[in-house]
Formats: sequence, C-alpha cells, structure tokens
Amino acid sequence: MLFSGINPSLYSAATGHHFARPGNRFWPTLHGAGFTDRLLHPSEQHLLPALGLGITNVVARATARADELSPAELVEGGQLLADLVRAARPHYLAVLGVTAYRTAFSRPKARIGPQPDEVGGAPVWVLPNPSGLNAHFQLPDLIAEFTHLRNAAT
Repeated sequence: MLFSGINPSLYSAATGHHFARPGNRFWPTLHGAGFTDRLLHPSEQHLLPALGLGITNVVARATARADELSPAELVEGGQLLADLVRAARPHYLAVLGVTAYRTAFSRPKARIGPQPDEVGGAPVWVLPNPSGLNAHFQLPDLIAEFTHLRNAAT
C-alpha cells in the first residue's frame, strides 16, 4: 500500500517527516484503521515499509495550505506519482485528498473510495485528506474510510 498525501506542510518539510504537524490526523487514523498495531509518531515513518506500507506526496513543494498549489503542479506531480507507482508496484495507491486527485489525474467526478481507473498499474483508492484543516471529516470518519481500504486490501 502506497499512501500519497497532496504535498508537505511547512512543518513536515522542516521536520523531514510526513504528516508531522501536530493537528494532522494521519497517524492516529492509520492506527485506528488497523494498519499499525500502535500509534506511530511521524519520526517513526521508517517503520512503514516493514508493514508493507509506503508514503509519498503528489507534489514535493511544501506549502502552508494545499490550495496554494497550481493545477499544473498537481498534474505534473500526478505524472511523477504514476512513474513511482510503476516502479514500486504497490498493491494499492491511496491518494489522500479527493480535490487534488481530481486535478492531478483529470478525474473531475471522482469521489472518496475505490476508483475505476488505475494509476501506474495500481488500483486507486481516494481517501479524505487527514489534515486538521479538513473539517468535513472527523477522526472517526477518517478511521472508517481508511478501514474500508484496509478491508478491501486484505
């Protein structure tokens, strides 16, 4: 499973760890959905490969908010992500952010959940962005969506 965030926050860029901002709910969601047997700290991201998990971003440029990225950056990042998926060959690509997925992969009607198309040869599952800025999904909702993916992948 390869999880792809949209892009690093300024905080994550400063620490060098994915989803490192204290208000980000990725790590509690990953644990709550059963992907990890305990809550990992962002500095423990190096433990993910042993669990069959990977983590990356659609766009490498750090910003305070994902909406600071241009559509062109997202499209270019989507192409690079597809190349990475072709090389890494994960069983699933999980993109964390439906709006970014729609733009990066020209899928304007995409919704949360499994997608009909593959990216780089892997099935795609779009998950809600776990950023604390995403008020549409609270932690229990995020855990439920991630759990649907985990159940489908096993």
